[in-house]
Amino acid sequence: MPWSHKSERAPEAAATDEDQLSLIPAWSVILAVAVFIAIQYLFQVVMPHHRHEMIPMRILMGYSWGTALATYVLLVGYVSRDVKRRNMSAGLWMLVVIVMPGGIGAVVYFLLRQPILSRCPHCSTEITSGIHFCPQCQFQVAPVCGRCFRGVQITDVYCTQCGHDLAEDQAPARLRVYSD
Repeated sequence: MPWSHKSERAPEAAATDEDQLSLIPAWSVILAVAVFIAIQYLFQVVMPHHRHEMIPMRILMGYSWGTALATYVLLVGYVSRDVKRRNMSAGLWMLVVIVMPGGIGAVVYFLLRQPILSRCPHCSTEITSGIHFCPQCQFQVAPVCGRCFRGVQITDVYCTQCGHDLAEDQAPARLRVYSD
């Protein structure tokens, strides 16, 4: 079955996708299902049935509008949780996402949202995920190449940018390359 195959992507990427989906709250999922069912009821029951040749069009329009509005409700639920995770003003961004027409508010949110901050394990300063050294205490929080000082993966043996042997670097024990 297509849904039972293991993903060929890296496990950390799959975990990130699952974390993103878990941000959609249960109230948003329930409301999205209710909106989809209400739209189907509107197009199939409430609308007049004078012309039977229009039934395929009503079915198509019902599914299209139901899917679009249900997706919008899920998006509002996602933004309601994501905005708190990024330490942004929840009330302001929910207002922008709901009030701006046609999903423009959601596009604006995704363009302007702040990066997720983490804490330095040494001094507890808030830092972004792309930082390799803490700006307050110079604590190395991510592995870097000793020659070009670009970020590398913890499992890399050689730098992907300059080819430097990472085992020669005097990296902290917690950031050393794993080798066999």
